[in-house]
Amino acid sequence: MPLDQTEAIVLRSFNIGDQDKVVVFFSRDKGLLRGVAKGARKFGNRFGSCLEPLSLINVFYYEKERKDLVTLSQADLIESFFEVHRDYRASCTLGYFAELVEEFFPSRASEDLIFRLLLSTLRAIKEKGDLEFLSRYFEAWFLQINGLLPDFRRCKKCRKRLVEAGWLSPRRDGVYCAACAPFKKEVVPAELPAFLEWVRKNAPPRENTSPFSAGQLKAISQALQSLIIFHLEREPKSLHSLK
Repeated sequence: MPLDQTEAIVLRSFNIGDQDKVVVFFSRDKGLLRGVAKGARKFGNRFGSCLEPLSLINVFYYEKERKDLVTLSQADLIESFFEVHRDYRASCTLGYFAELVEEFFPSRASEDLIFRLLLSTLRAIKEKGDLEFLSRYFEAWFLQINGLLPDFRRCKKCRKRLVEAGWLSPRRDGVYCAACAPFKKEVVPAELPAFLEWVRKNAPPRENTSPFSAGQLKAISQALQSLIIFHLEREPKSLHSLK
């Protein structure tokens, strides 16, 4: 049972047995892992506050053959986001990010880009960046990295550049202009291409300002979340809480 270690973000944990916890964590180089932290619920246990949701830790663990769960032996706290959880909406937003990562990725699949996206967005929120804008920023890059973001700049059928609002295709693989749309159910706001262009060129902003209005961000969120729900085949529980 060789000991291994990795830098990881704790996504969530839940109680098991009388004294233990199961921890779901997202590693920079090992991907999504689940492990048992024995004695984690004891007073004065060796894990301390390292297993709080969205903590960045250096975790030491070992695993046995034919076992899905690894066993955590030690964790060192690198960075805490505990103060973010004091704001209820911010806490729900972090839970939303964690749920998307856990639901979209298989165990042990290395996802360095998603790890860096999650960590940089968490740090921007910690620095009091605009929560709504950063949520849309995370959703856009999350879809982009997963190859789920269609071309919103041109009509899927006639290929003309869209200058007004369009309509999302039923399979969520493109957008139609008003003339080509077979039916008009899911609207795509005209400002979405400009938003995506901004996101591709900029790091998540840590200032409490947004280059887009609250109304624009609300319309953008509806389009991006429609894609997430379609590909996940359900609405994330944490997203329902946010709404």
